[in-house]
Amino acid sequence: MRWKSCAPIISKATGGLRSDRIANFPATTAMSINTTIRNWARSIKRDAVMLWFARRHPDVTLLPKVLCVLTVLYALSPIDLVPDFIPVLGYVDDVLLLPALIWLAVRLLPPQVVVDCRAQAEQWMAAQGNKPRSYVGATLIVILWCLLAWLCWRWLR
Repeated sequence: MRWKSCAPIISKATGGLRSDRIANFPATTAMSINTTIRNWARSIKRDAVMLWFARRHPDVTLLPKVLCVLTVLYALSPIDLVPDFIPVLGYVDDVLLLPALIWLAVRLLPPQVVVDCRAQAEQWMAAQGNKPRSYVGATLIVILWCLLAWLCWRWLR
């Protein structure tokens, strides 16, 4: 009973969001959020493939090329810095670290290279429909993680 007397005050303070207005909340807003998240995920995937192509572009200098390679290797790596089974923190690398690496790599690339490689990535994704595969890259990832684990073990011993 006490809460009912506070309803007009709460509705004015929150800009009129009361339970009757929340019940009439349009379903299209939830769909647009879902669509926005899907489009964002597609752009991340496209930009990861774009970095795959940008690493071989002749106009790319050494630092962006190295960052492109490291970002693509991390994106394709089956081993995460923070394992996914750890609640909340396990998805930090998937949600924050990988997009941040992609953003930084794209910012370091020349604009014309980004345009060319994005077009090439979109064309390749339309034709192939999956991520590029490199057995040499997979082997390098496994060797790198084994070396890192050995160095940690040696340091702790």
